Amino acid sequence: MIAFSKPDVEYFFQTFGIETFTVSPDESQLVFSTNLNGKYNLWAMDLPTLFPYPLTFHNQSCSELAYDKNGNFIIAIMDKDGDENGQIYALPPHGGDLKPIRLKEDSRHMVPMISNDGKQIYYTSNKEDATFLKSYQYDLETGEEKVVVHGKEAATYLVGKSPDEKSFIYGKHFANTYALAYVKVGDQDILLTPSTLPEHTVSSTAYVSETEIYLLTNYKEDYSYLAKFDMEKSEFVKVLNLENEDFVNLEYDKGSSSLYITSENGVKDNLYKYNLSDSTIKKIELPTTIVGKLSVSESGNVYLLGRSATRPLNLYKMSNGEWQPLTKYLVPGVKESELVEPEVLTYPSFDGLNIEALYFKAEPETSNSHVILWPHGGPQSAERTYFRSLFQFLVHRGYSIFAPNFRGSTGYGLAFTKMVEGDWGHGPRLDNIEGLEWLIDKGYADREKILLMGGSYGGYMALLLHGRHPEYFKAVVDIFGPSNLFSFIESVPEHWKPVMKQWVGDPVEDKEKLEEDSPINYLDTMTKPMLVIQGATDPRVVKVESDQIVAALKEKARDVEYLVLEDEGHGFSKKENEIKVYRKVLEFFDRFIN
Repeated sequence: MIAFSKPDVEYFFQTFGIETFTVSPDESQLVFSTNLNGKYNLWAMDLPTLFPYPLTFHNQSCSELAYDKNGNFIIAIMDKDGDENGQIYALPPHGGDLKPIRLKEDSRHMVPMISNDGKQIYYTSNKEDATFLKSYQYDLETGEEKVVVHGKEAATYLVGKSPDEKSFIYGKHFANTYALAYVKVGDQDILLTPSTLPEHTVSSTAYVSETEIYLLTNYKEDYSYLAKFDMEKSEFVKVLNLENEDFVNLEYDKGSSSLYITSENGVKDNLYKYNLSDSTIKKIELPTTIVGKLSVSESGNVYLLGRSATRPLNLYKMSNGEWQPLTKYLVPGVKESELVEPEVLTYPSFDGLNIEALYFKAEPETSNSHVILWPHGGPQSAERTYFRSLFQFLVHRGYSIFAPNFRGSTGYGLAFTKMVEGDWGHGPRLDNIEGLEWLIDKGYADREKILLMGGSYGGYMALLLHGRHPEYFKAVVDIFGPSNLFSFIESVPEHWKPVMKQWVGDPVEDKEKLEEDSPINYLDTMTKPMLVIQGATDPRVVKVESDQIVAALKEKARDVEYLVLEDEGHGFSKKENEIKVYRKVLEFFDRFIN
């Protein structure tokens, strides 16, 4: 009998990812961005054959894909080394060299849409208005371009066009919790909800005819619901809601006259099919717990990019009510049954607010008894039951992980999400601390064996918790977290700046609060060993945010390591960099577990 060794942590490093996908009109080809060769490129499968082959060798991330309705070409938006300055390229279905369509250095292009005849593309860009953006119609044959929508009050995005391209839907983003939608018909701009106030969001829209639009909104409600806007009657009607579920995405299936609705329900997603003809709703069982992207073909087949806590991002197809996996990305050399499903916990915070959290428990035979607190990024996001190789390999090495959805997280209603606005460093910070106390009290954690790690806003919170509550932690990892709220507000992308006053605060009006909530002001109590990780091209949390905290701590002769990735932005687009970071995190934490 051959005896095999147990899977090593190296296997977790090799898990592949998928960024986005598109399907040809005749469903003969599925194109997706994946890092099968270690860097993200476009690959394809000729359906129903499920063998992937490469289309490009560009070695860069792709944020968006669109297939020409006539099947002649594909539009792709790609950046460079994570700088998020997406440029527009085209390529033929068989692949090859990328043909530049709209390029401008240090500018971002997004939300591409192709006209029905394949002769024009529509997109939004910051190339001429860095703050409020412009949306364009570009003629692929003549090279002529004109502005379709120009924002004046907030960052404005073109998000949809009517079936006959006679009207357009665009969104105005005042804040993550205040995003309006309008339909543009000629020179008319018509608000899709009854009023701009109270503050609310429109998260998704779908034309079902030239004059009928369905939308997901939380206008005058805490949770988003399905509504309808009739352009002929200028009438808004609430159609459907489900208790304690946030409707987040909408896809129209013309063949069955139905809407597919994705909802957030705490730490997992649900999918529903709503029949427009008889107003019935049916829950669709998902092959994953989280929906990344959903696409409905003209045939009625549904394509899904999704993941679960123990399964990475994969592609699926639903035909006649049955899901078929199109990819089978797993952790190489590790059975799915050997991965850890999180326990969903709920605890009361300092003011009685209930907080939901995920707890990944290391197996008793491998546990080193240490718990890592993971405050998630966003902050108006959430930690959910999706696969993170970072989590699974740390659990495999004996670490348990505690990930609370503190106030400000999404999926728990508008009021809960707004709680972080103007309060980045008080309520959410105490939610994390109360979570640790609850863990200790319930026997999930040992007070002397707690570590801390976070990325983005989670990195900021890791820094702040280190400065305000160092007694809880043995060591701290900060991954591209803001260290000074004043410099952060000034350095974010220009089209973010209109939302910063509501989201974070005003440097003048809220000076005292921002000083209180800036980690850089707590250097004296940042006494625990630290590892700081930063992408050099990060446009969201620029490198100086990490530079300044590292330099200040080194001046005080603190134990701080600094890892800068020269060809990464706000994340890891290259497998070798991801592996490098994960190895470093593991080596760092392993110093403190004895």
